[in-house]
Amino acid sequence: MSSIDQATSSAAPSAAAPSDATALPILNEDWLSVAIGLAIFGLALGTLAGPDLLGWAVSTSVWTDPGTALGTVSKAYSGLGGFSAFVITYLVLLAVLTGGVALLKANPVRFALAFTAVFWIAYASWVIGSNAYLAAVTPADLQKFGIDWSLKLTNEGGFLVALIAGLVIANVFPAFAERIKEAIRPELYVKIAIVILGGFLAVNAAGKLSLATSVLWRGTAAIVEAYLIYWSVVYFVARKWFGFTREYAVPLASGISICGVAAAIATGGAIRARPAVAVLVSSLVVVFAVVEVLVLPFLAQQFLSHEPLVAAAWIGLAIKTDGAAVAGGGITESLILAKNAAEGVVYQPGWILGTTATVKVFIDIFIGIWAFILGWIWTHHIDARPDGERARPIEIWHRFPKFILGFIVTFGIGLALALAAPAAVTAKLPAAVGEANTFRVIFFILTFFSIGVLSNFRKLWAEGIGKLAAVYVVTLFGFVIWVGLLISWLFFAGVTPPLAG
Repeated sequence: MSSIDQATSSAAPSAAAPSDATALPILNEDWLSVAIGLAIFGLALGTLAGPDLLGWAVSTSVWTDPGTALGTVSKAYSGLGGFSAFVITYLVLLAVLTGGVALLKANPVRFALAFTAVFWIAYASWVIGSNAYLAAVTPADLQKFGIDWSLKLTNEGGFLVALIAGLVIANVFPAFAERIKEAIRPELYVKIAIVILGGFLAVNAAGKLSLATSVLWRGTAAIVEAYLIYWSVVYFVARKWFGFTREYAVPLASGISICGVAAAIATGGAIRARPAVAVLVSSLVVVFAVVEVLVLPFLAQQFLSHEPLVAAAWIGLAIKTDGAAVAGGGITESLILAKNAAEGVVYQPGWILGTTATVKVFIDIFIGIWAFILGWIWTHHIDARPDGERARPIEIWHRFPKFILGFIVTFGIGLALALAAPAAVTAKLPAAVGEANTFRVIFFILTFFSIGVLSNFRKLWAEGIGKLAAVYVVTLFGFVIWVGLLISWLFFAGVTPPLAG
């Protein structure tokens, strides 16, 4: 028996995902992310009515003198000082997230202790990534900081530093990684960030509605075309070339082609796969997402800097987890904007990240539909049972990623305010959304660090992941990435973000 079979044989065969609403928890990470994301966005909008409720949050600037690295997001709170702002931000997030995970029936004490380590290490990584030698972009920046060279990563190079810090902890200090695992929740952090991101994207889109609408429709068409091709090819390769059973081939095809962890779990449950199958596939997805985040944004900067939205869509189609894809979009944006700025072309920020996020959100919507389709095929034609159990349309709602509702709400509110509010309100809107966006960045940092900590390569290899990894390598690097690039080019070539100013 192979090590993969040994891993799965111990799982209870009947532990498939529930098909009825009564078996599902009322509160899960999706709904928690919606609540926290909407609360942060709502507090940020308080600035429009007068009180600045989030201006105390910590922000980080590009630095050569460490004493100037930290500050407050609003000048109204500058008297706090950078370190005090950092401590207050940590304490507020500690209280909010600890209360949230307590509602999820997690151990709040263990989470609080773990989150303390996670937050301080992750934010320290962000500060390191903001050093001028890593983050300065233009010749004026180099002159300002008195340096001769820079890697030109912008301060979002801190995402990569956080990812690398997580990888080091996972693979060099696995005992410490185990102690902080209670706060290693990349899906929760990135979903909160995406909810907040909706309002930020809306304010950018308001000034260029025709371009925003074009991006929306092009992104929708691209993901439908890409994933109908992706899924069938990956499933064929897994079954015919590598000899996997349907139980493995379906979650593997979904994880590689649709949206990583969420898709692997949802479709695995839909076909009644043993739980350990989805766990192995999900682990594999996270590992390869790390590799892609470390490689693809730099390839995009090198070869697609003059086609920024092609690069954006490509990142969304190629990287398979929400956290890695959206954060990879952020890195790609910073790299491409920096390269174009050095050439004298200054694009408005937000469009590259927004395109990646749009593609990813529509992919997430597709998960519930695809899980239902597969569940219907399995329960009617492949694994029909005497008790008459069948997949039902309500499962589309059960599988639907609820955090997308939060994204839609913040996007709608932001767009309505930008287009219809009085001039006195719209003048304050960018600053208000900017304060919310500060928290979006913090949750991205936590996402990157968490992804790294989850990537213990030695442990995954010992669990028998080698043959699954072979399928992933062949299909991802031999087919998926390049088809995604072609489709992105077909739909987005020649479409560029608006120029700044």
